[in-house]
Amino acid sequence: MEISASLVKELREKTGAGMMDCKKALTESLGDFEKAVEYLRKKGIASASKKAGRMTKEGAVTSYIHGEGKVGVLLEVNCETDFVARTEQFRQFVKDLAMHIAAANPQWVRPEEVPASILEKEKEIAIAQMQASGKPAAVLEKIAEGKLKKFFEDHCLLQQCFVKDSSKTIEQLLKETIAGLGENISVRRFARFVLGEGIQETSTETA
Repeated sequence: MEISASLVKELREKTGAGMMDCKKALTESLGDFEKAVEYLRKKGIASASKKAGRMTKEGAVTSYIHGEGKVGVLLEVNCETDFVARTEQFRQFVKDLAMHIAAANPQWVRPEEVPASILEKEKEIAIAQMQASGKPAAVLEKIAEGKLKKFFEDHCLLQQCFVKDSSKTIEQLLKETIAGLGENISVRRFARFVLGEGIQETSTETA
C-alpha cells in the first residue's frame, strides 16, 4: 500500500526514528499509526534514536582472539555511565561485536569514515563496468549508487549483517542494545590483526 510522506514525517516526529525506519514500520503495520509506533518500540528503534545525541564517555576496550591466535581484535565501545559499562548485557554486546569484527573483517565503523578518494574510485569502477551497456548517464548514476550501498554493507561495520543473526544488521543490534539498556551507546573504533599479514610486502620493501 502507498504510505504518504506526511504520515512518515508525523511518525518520525513522534518517535525520533529515521525516515526509512518509519516508512518500513508503517508499511508493516498497513498504515496503522499506533501499530507503527509499537513496531518501532519493539524493535528498539524509537527509544534508541532519541538517545543518539547524548554524550558517551564511559564504556570498555576489549580484545578478542580467534583461531588459536591467528586473528585478534581490539575494540572500543562507549556508553554514558560506568554502571551500564559493567552490566552483563553491555559486556556481551561488546564481546559479540569483537567476535563479529574478527569474522566479517569490516574496514570502517560507518560509511562516513570511508575516504572520499575510495568512494570516487568505487563509483568510477561501477560506471565503467556499465558504460558498454549503452544505458543513459542518469541510469548509470543510479546503478553506481546501488553498488556503493553494497560496498558499505560489505565493508562498514554498522551496515554489515550480524554473523550470529543475519536477519539484523549491526546497527539494528546496536539500537536494540541502546533500547534495552536505556543509554546511548557508540562504537568508537577497532583494530583487526591477522597473523603474518603484510610481512612479505614489508620484507620485499626492506630488501
